[in-house]
Amino acid sequence: MATLRVENLRKEYDRGSIVAVDGVDLEVNDGEFVTVVGPSGCGKTTTLRMIAGLEEPTGGTIHLGGTDVTDESAKTRDIAMVFQNYALYPHKTVYENMEFGLRMSTDLSKPEREEKVQWAAEMMDISELLEKKPDELSGGQKQRVALGRAIVREPEVFLFDEPLSNLDAKLRTSMRAEIQRLQDELGITSVYVTHDQEEAMTMGDKIVILNGGTLQQVGEPKAVYDEPANEFVAGFIGSPSMNFVDVTARSSGEGLVLTDGATFQYTLSPEYASGVAIEDGDSATLGIRPEDVHPADGGESIRTTVEVIEPIGSDNYLYLDVSEDFIARVRADYEPSVDQSIDITFDESKLRLFDAETGESLLHSSKAMPTPGA
Repeated sequence: MATLRVENLRKEYDRGSIVAVDGVDLEVNDGEFVTVVGPSGCGKTTTLRMIAGLEEPTGGTIHLGGTDVTDESAKTRDIAMVFQNYALYPHKTVYENMEFGLRMSTDLSKPEREEKVQWAAEMMDISELLEKKPDELSGGQKQRVALGRAIVREPEVFLFDEPLSNLDAKLRTSMRAEIQRLQDELGITSVYVTHDQEEAMTMGDKIVILNGGTLQQVGEPKAVYDEPANEFVAGFIGSPSMNFVDVTARSSGEGLVLTDGATFQYTLSPEYASGVAIEDGDSATLGIRPEDVHPADGGESIRTTVEVIEPIGSDNYLYLDVSEDFIARVRADYEPSVDQSIDITFDESKLRLFDAETGESLLHSSKAMPTPGA
């Protein structure tokens, strides 16, 4: 296995008029599983293809196991890639598809190649498919073959380019668990690109968020969820998305008040105010996740009206008129009526504030902040 490090990676097209990847720095430790997520066109697949050697970087370097491989061809890099469309040879059998890479890139004898294919096929539970051709297989079976073809090489690094996006929801869940099992068993350094934030959050030891070709944040999934570096990350990670309210800070006798100038008003506790870079007159964007919005039972509260109710079984989603698409995720047994006025509150320790212009987090250090009332 090996570490993977990219430094200041950049990719331009059309003589520099299009910048697909802009100054990405990333380090993947030996045996680590890293997920890369972001909206369509954010540069995640282009980054993966440069790591694989399928795209030539415009700038920056790629290091594999301490060796600079930036100028090496794809076939000389000890990397295996699993594609979204499986990329199986339709005229070859499953066995021939899995064995092909070994035959082309190693000096293993035929019996040795056969032994490795059988080993990988057993691991992927596709031994009975070895004589079939791809058009005889289901989507899930094709994906297992594509994974087996990568595994059989025992590479230093696995690259996954949205490998589950063509599968139905149930099969995606089972294949997700299969890939995690393989990662635990083989311990191969892996980079997994996906547009599905749930996959990114549940599978990765570390999550990387890209937007517009630029790295937004890297960290453990829970840390990124709890402490987003900016408004984009806060809104992109999480379902339903974080609620946002444009506010202005106003000093009062009670302390620093956040208000939208109309119905929304929230007074920050002295403990919270001391940990955030906002002063009287500053504009900001307040963020709070739907699961952290609760019906008020006394104390600090905000009056609002229920616009829409969406039952989802375990919970109810309440769309409130606090701001556009403001959602409270509440217990299924809490069922107010549409157009009913209710009072809501939230745990202040879950509150996030972002600069109105840059979108950057205004918290000095949310980890270091005391819990209000503690």
